[in-house]
Amino acid sequence: METDFPASLALPLQQSLHYARALDLLGLRAESLAIRKDGAPIGWCLTQTRRLPLLGDVRMVTRGPVWKNAHADAALDWLVRWRRDNRAGPLLLNADGMAFDALRNDGFWPLITGATVAMLALSTPDEMRSRLTQKWRNRLVRAENGPLSVRSQNFDGDPADWLLAADKMQQRRRGYSGLPPAFTTAFARSNPRSARVFTACQKNEPVAAVLILRHGRMATYHIGHTLPEGRKCNAHNLLMWRAMTWLAKNGHDLLDLGTVNTQDAPGIARFKLGTGANAKHLGGTWLHLPGLAPFARRLPARMAA
Repeated sequence: METDFPASLALPLQQSLHYARALDLLGLRAESLAIRKDGAPIGWCLTQTRRLPLLGDVRMVTRGPVWKNAHADAALDWLVRWRRDNRAGPLLLNADGMAFDALRNDGFWPLITGATVAMLALSTPDEMRSRLTQKWRNRLVRAENGPLSVRSQNFDGDPADWLLAADKMQQRRRGYSGLPPAFTTAFARSNPRSARVFTACQKNEPVAAVLILRHGRMATYHIGHTLPEGRKCNAHNLLMWRAMTWLAKNGHDLLDLGTVNTQDAPGIARFKLGTGANAKHLGGTWLHLPGLAPFARRLPARMAA
């Protein structure tokens, strides 16, 4: 497995070698490859294989391939060749930079409209602070002048950690699902020093915490939870700021803050974008299945948008 080339790319979590190692520890299949042109690597792709009801073994490409510099225009040509050389079974694809009509013409069936994520460029503290919205900055100042202390440490993957339990309860209460606690534990244990937890305490008791997953040039905001006492002190703003500055100091360029949903979760969306992050629209999810391909090619253009 090549490591030098992907380390030079800003890889989303789902395309990173760190993610592949976590899947391997969980007993799941993942393959990664460098995409070459004239012998030189120009792109990177990590593929998972999952067994799904009715479909059997399904290959999945999430937020990939990732391309070096100006080679994104090669994405569709590569996909056609790759699918030709790997004909067995269906393929689920969620990728950027591929035109909807081109995917449809290649026999892909649209399943899910692309989500929007918040991507935060990391730089100097002064520059990042200048990009905060006024309300976000005011809350940060109040938190900095408040009673909270913050500790930062590597997360060792303890499945009994209070943050994992709190996040699981929060998901159940709010009716959404993220990656399971088993993945978080596997990531931390298969990638030592790559999971970092920031905890806000009041009178030595934790009132909020965020867990960041580090993967090369990028990092991902993975879990966050704030107790009522922490909300009164704007603890989440303080923790996010400490995470931003720590990550920038430790060699990361970009922080993925996750999905932005202004309709169903406007408060969370404002918090994420208030950091100065940019909203990025991802490619939708597409299915290629030999039996469906002829019908997909006949879909009206409006159904592939």
